[in-house]
Parts: sequence; C-alpha cells; structure tokens
Amino acid sequence: MELRKRLAERFREVNGAHPMTAADDAYVSKQFVVLAELCAATGRDPDDVRRLMLDRRLPLPAYLRSDDAEMVPADLFALAERAGGPERLAAWFTAHWADPATGAAEWDAYVSGRYVCLRSVTPETIKRKDELTAAIRSALDEPDAGSAAWSARLHALVDELDALEPAFTGYDRLRFGGPTSRDTCVDAVRARYPRCE
Repeated sequence: MELRKRLAERFREVNGAHPMTAADDAYVSKQFVVLAELCAATGRDPDDVRRLMLDRRLPLPAYLRSDDAEMVPADLFALAERAGGPERLAAWFTAHWADPATGAAEWDAYVSGRYVCLRSVTPETIKRKDELTAAIRSALDEPDAGSAAWSARLHALVDELDALEPAFTGYDRLRFGGPTSRDTCVDAVRARYPRCE
C-alpha cells in the first residue's frame, strides 16, 4: 500500500475522521508546513520520513488538510537531530522524565502528532505546559483569590502559557472531544478574572 495512504489511515485512526473546514485549513496552512515541501527544503525523501512516522520514530502529521496535504511543524526534525538521529530519539526523549511510565506516555503522545498545543514541541515545553496548567488550576482555589497580588501571579502564569500555545482551531476541539487547554486555562481565566489594574 502506498505510504502516503497508510499514513493518512494511521492519522485518522489516531484523530478520528473529522472534517476540516476552510477556517481550519487557513489556520493550519499558517501554522504548519506541507511535509513534501519541508522534505524538499531539507533534502529528505518524503517516503523515508513517512516510514519513520509509521515506525513511531517521528511524530505523525499534526493535521491532514482538506486536500489531504500532510501538515507538519517546521521544526519536525529538530528533536531527532538533538537526539542524534531518529533511531535514538525515543530513548533520548523518554529520559527527560524520571518516571519511565510518564516518559513512555509522553512519547506516545508525541509520536501521535497530537501535540499541537505547543508552538515548539520539546520535553522542556511539554513539562512547562503541564506545570503551568496545574498551577493555573490550583491558583483558582488559593486563599487570597481575587486580591491584586493573586491576580498578578495568576496572570503571569496565564501569559506564560499563552506564549507557549498557539490559538488552536475548531478541528482540534473535535479530535480532542472538547475544549483545549487554551480555552480553559487562558481564554476562560482571562474572561472570568480580569487583571487587577
């Protein structure tokens, strides 16, 4: 079976068969690059990259546009290069977590291609996003909630998360089955708790 077709099938197994709207396509085209174009720019064979994706040595595409273009982050190959190559990437990546089960779960999430919640996907940004979302949720129950000092702390956390995360698109809410972390920890928090002036 043609590798591109196999990759599209795997993508839909992971993400479901949700339609991409014109707005989704526009967002994805602005935030991501076409796999074949990235490969041409970096001197790689697209089928070799598709094999690595199917073998779980590189992440699946982040999106399939409505024209079936395989959309990937511009820095798709950066982590593999940091690790010393795709064959070393899994061990290098999972070693960033002290708990092997957590490392394995994060690797599964990474190679699924569903880490579209970060502008740049690295072990460091994954950990920081988790820390920030946990801190934002817990800040809402702090004893001084509503005070100026609390508001400053909360909004510093929200601003940092905002800098890490892209806007997301409607397709993401379908494939994730609900609101995104930006919806709950950035937009909703800012709407409910305006900055104290």
